[in-house]
Amino acid sequence: MTTVLIVDDQPLQRYGFRMLLGSVPGTEVVGEAEHGAEAVRRAAELRPDVVLMDIRMPGMDGIEATRRIVAAGQRSRVLVLTTFDLDEYVHAALRAGASGFLLKDARPDELLAGIRAVSAGDAVIAPALTRRLLDEFARYGAARAGADDPRLGRLTEREREILVAIGKGWSNGEIAARLVLSESTVKTHVGRVLAKTGARDRVQAVIFAYDLGLARPGAR
Repeated sequence: MTTVLIVDDQPLQRYGFRMLLGSVPGTEVVGEAEHGAEAVRRAAELRPDVVLMDIRMPGMDGIEATRRIVAAGQRSRVLVLTTFDLDEYVHAALRAGASGFLLKDARPDELLAGIRAVSAGDAVIAPALTRRLLDEFARYGAARAGADDPRLGRLTEREREILVAIGKGWSNGEIAARLVLSESTVKTHVGRVLAKTGARDRVQAVIFAYDLGLARPGAR
């Protein structure tokens, strides 16, 4: 059972999400919140698998709420869902520790798939935002290429190869095929890369790779 906390300042939006998620076997809405401060409190109280987080809300916004939920070290993963297709929101949400970012015009099946992916420890970004996001991180990372980040020094040569592959957007299957490894071995390496870099998921690992100039758009 995947448990979900819905955070949105619009009652009608919360109702719609609750109706949708309540109709799906294996998914349970355990609570709602109408602003960021309440989301932080309810997340600590309910410990949901996924927090479905709006961004623009009165008082504490969704980005600050995400930052606090992640900083608390809770099990909950945050999936940001907003009507605002603005790059600064995407960057800020992912930097705050969100595991995904979808727009509210996503189809119901896309939203449900996103919740399942985030709950399983994966990450999801709306396809319309992915290229712009990577382009921006590439520009930012290029300015810092060669930065002496101590986390990079913790990686073995193979783990650094895996990090670069993650930054290129390769799946575990693609990494296994290109590096001539088994998928189980790749999965083990990915886990070690995430642990050593302090990344919560693959999105955070991509950000790390781009920050250091280890990956760039179009490099497959």
